[in-house]
Parts: sequence; C-alpha cells; structure tokens
Amino acid sequence: PPPPPPPPPPPLFFFTPKTPYPILSGLVGSEMCIRDRNNSIVNVPIPINEPIKEYRNNSPEKESVLKEYKKLRNSKTDVKMWIGGKFIKSSKTASMSPPHDHKHILGKYYLAEKKHVELAIKSALDAKENWSNMRWEERASIFLKAAELVAGPYRDKINAATMLAQSKTIFQAEIDAACELIDFLKFNVYSMQHIYSQQPKSDPGVWNQLGYRPLEGFVYAVTPFNFTAISGNLPGSAAMMGNTVVWKPSDHQIYSAKVVIDVFKEAGLPDGVINAVYGDPEMITNTILKSKHFAGIHFTGSTSVFKGLWKKIGANIENYNSYPRIVGETGGKDFIIAHNSANVDEFVTAVIRGAFEFQGQKCSAASRIYVPKSISKVFYEKLKSEISKIKMGSPEDFKNFMTAVIHENSFDKLAGVIEKVKSDKDAEILIGGGYDKSKGYFIEPTVIKTSNAKYYSMETELFGPLVTIFEYDDKDWNKTLNLVDETSEYALTGAIFCDDRYILSEAVDKLKNCAGNFYINDKCTGAVVGQQPFGGARGSGTNDKAGSYLNLLRWVSPRLIKEVFVPPKDFKYPFMG
Repeated sequence: PPPPPPPPPPPLFFFTPKTPYPILSGLVGSEMCIRDRNNSIVNVPIPINEPIKEYRNNSPEKESVLKEYKKLRNSKTDVKMWIGGKFIKSSKTASMSPPHDHKHILGKYYLAEKKHVELAIKSALDAKENWSNMRWEERASIFLKAAELVAGPYRDKINAATMLAQSKTIFQAEIDAACELIDFLKFNVYSMQHIYSQQPKSDPGVWNQLGYRPLEGFVYAVTPFNFTAISGNLPGSAAMMGNTVVWKPSDHQIYSAKVVIDVFKEAGLPDGVINAVYGDPEMITNTILKSKHFAGIHFTGSTSVFKGLWKKIGANIENYNSYPRIVGETGGKDFIIAHNSANVDEFVTAVIRGAFEFQGQKCSAASRIYVPKSISKVFYEKLKSEISKIKMGSPEDFKNFMTAVIHENSFDKLAGVIEKVKSDKDAEILIGGGYDKSKGYFIEPTVIKTSNAKYYSMETELFGPLVTIFEYDDKDWNKTLNLVDETSEYALTGAIFCDDRYILSEAVDKLKNCAGNFYINDKCTGAVVGQQPFGGARGSGTNDKAGSYLNLLRWVSPRLIKEVFVPPKDFKYPFMG
C-alpha cells in the first residue's frame, strides 16, 4: 500500500492562526492564495513519493520500456533549441551517441550562436509580465500536469532516453528520470503553497500581508549530464515561482532534455517561460552574465566552474539591476566510515551500491572508505566476492549492474588515474582496474587501497567507478574522524556504519560540518525528494536543498504590505501632553 501522506510542514518563520487548516491564514491578492475565479482558498494535492517500478522478468513495464528503447535507438532525433516557444535551428550541429555504443548515432542537436542566446534572454523578458502575473494556482496546475505526463504517457520515453543518452540501467533511469522528476514537480508545488501561506502577525487595526514576488529579471539554469530530473527541476523550480528562465543543459544530456521540453510544452507552459540553448558554455554564460536583467543562477556542476561563475558575477555586479541569487550544488568526495561494531555485510553492500551505481557518476557517490583493521580481512573478502558478481554492458540487458562512463574525456581521465595508482608506492589496485573503449567507455569497478590517508584519490573528485580504501587502527577512531573531516574540500554526503549508540552519537556530532546529507547505517546516495532535502556546503555548494521550500525561497523576493484601517489624524503622541 502507498505510504500515508505527509503532514503539512511547520510554519517557516511567521505567525499562523490556530485553525484545523493552517493554509487558511487570511490571505489576499494575486501573490497569495486567493483564486479570484471562484473566491476560494485552494489546497494543492498532498504529494506522495512516486512508487518505483521494479521491471522484473516478464513484467509489462519491462516489455514496454525495452520496446521504447529499441524504437528510440533505431530512429534519428534532431534536437532544436527551444526559444520563445519555437524550435530553432542554427548553422552548426553536433552528434549524439550512447556512451555504451559510441559509434551509433542517435541524432544531432543545434549549437547556439550569440544571437540565439540574446533571443532567449529577450524571450524570457518578454514573457515575464504575463507569467509573473498569472495566479499561482494556474502555474501549479501546469507543473502538476507535467508530473502526471511523466508518470503516465512519457514514462517509458523519458526512461529509455536516459538509458540511451546517459547509459543508465533501467533502475537508475526509473529512480531519476521518472520518480525523482515527478517528486520534484509535485513536492515543489506543495512547498510553493506552503511558502505563500506564511504570513506575519497583525495587531488590531492593522493588516500585514507578505507577498512573494518573482525575482526582477530572468534566471539562468545550468544542468549536468548525470540526472535527467535535475534538468527538469533547476529551470522548473525557478519558473514555478513566477520567474522566466534561460536554460543550458549539458551537451551530454540534450537527448533526454528534449523529452523534458516536450513534457513542459504539452503541460501548457507558456511560450518564453523556459528557453533552452545548447553549445559553447563560455559564450552562452558570458552573454547571459552581461545582461543587466540577470537575476540569478541555478547551477549543478563542477566546483571549479561554479567558482568561475561566481567570480564573473562579482566582476559584473555594478551592471545588474539587483544582487543576483547564486544557488549551486557542485562536487563531492563522499565518505563511508565503519566502526568496528559495524555489520560487515551491510557495510559492503553500501560501498558497492554507493560507489558503483551509475558508474560512480553521482556527486553523492562513495569515493573514500575508512575501514578498521579488526574487520578489514572479512571486509576485503566479502567485497571481492560481491564485486566479482557485477556484470557490465549495455543498459538494454537488465542483468547488467553497470554500464559505460559518459564520454571519452571521462574515460581517458579515469584510465589515467588507474595507471597512476599502478605506479605509485603508497597505493595499489585491490580489485578491478580494467578498462576498454573499443565499443563503449567501459571502466571496471575499481577498488584502490592506500596507506596514505591524504592520497590523491582520497582527496580529488574523480567522478567514476573508482573507490579508495584507507585502513586505520581501531585505537585511532577519533583521529580517523578528524581525517574524514579534514581530507576533502567538499562537504556533500557521508555515511557511518556503527552499532554502538554512544560512539555513533559522538561521531555524528564530530562530523557535522563535512556532509550536508549524512547517513547512519546506509549508503551515502539516494536522497528522496520530500524526505532527504539534498545539498552540501564547503566546496560542494550553497546547500540550498533542492526539492524543498528552502530552495524555492531563493527564487522569490518578499514584499510586505501594511494596511492601517483608521490612520491617526494628529501627529502628536501621548507623551507630549
């Protein structure tokens, strides 16, 4: 049976009257919760996380998605830019291929020139007034319809496109492109209503009203290759709050991004609200950041790129109409540490799933492991035994746990790391280490063991199926906790395996700053919208927690309206008598 619906979230920071329906808090105006058409205060459907299909043998969903996969693979797709509600070509194109079969061509996409970026900015600004003045319920309806489209008629297509374009297994595609995108859309609508319902206290004779305006200008959304759901959420969440958007997807995710565009278009998103351009990130970004109407950036990608964007925004700060909002989720060097009280079977499972699902190409992927010597022997034996069962190949074969890394540059970098480890004295390849790009960009699940807690692969984000283990003396538990906290510039995710509650409580407190999402006796990946708001600090981003009201608050500019019913008619105060 489906889980029970979540209770309404608590008030953010303002007074809410005591009523059985907290959302009914005396709201007015188009920025609040009144539906002018029928004089009612509405409540959006309470969201429930989308059930994950299992795609077992002989199941109808397995047959259906494989049929769509074959259909897409055997056809060619032209992906045009989406500007002002129109699909636009340019004079330059680039081809799209599956990473697991890089000689096969899926189609091509059109590269933006500067004039196309300028047109996208103009289209966003032209659409701004009508979109921001639309009642919030109407905006909500569009995104709720988009969620239902993904859950129903587009589910196979968006999953199959993600399997092809990003080499995800069906399970990884299902939890990302279908379920997480649906959850983003539904929970964001729920959070939007919750934000609008938060109102300040009013004294007798005074009515204080807080409106939540969209930002003044347009928002720039930059999305990565690894999650189709992020490609829908970053432009979608800003647009949901009344903003218009220029969106640049990763060149290696454009094939499935086109399905997101088709969903938004069919859901009724007005022309110009979201505009998609592809191609040279430097040219696109520089053109956008020169506009005085640039109001914010919603970014997921590498730490170095995000820092460069922040510098450029700072350098242009005098040109902007307002201070831009800068929201980013970047890299990670995510850890799992085990105490000697840990259950080894659970620990090994978390390492394999955390490090090797989707070939380790998650910013949350486990990439550094800390193992106590007292359980190391049985841990290594179990780890080798389980990894030997992993099958690799095309996502079309559902027996495969892993497929290919995203492109040749990633393959070459990871192969170079493996060769470096083989020549270094303070590290060794414990498991795996093979690679082959003759047909696809395949890297074996690789386990590195090092005697140096600050070894290169313990500190540097590699973004692939490589995980490094450091073995510590049991007596050095507290020292090792310090190592976990100090080794990496990142602070995205982390996990601990420990069955001693006293030790666990102390460790959770000691590691409080090195992970924005922290897991106890679980792998460090797999955050679920509405349950584990996702984001990290330090070099991992601004920790604005995608999929929660915390993120949506960044895309509004509050306005307070105070109305006095009987204003004073004499300037003198009583003390003056």
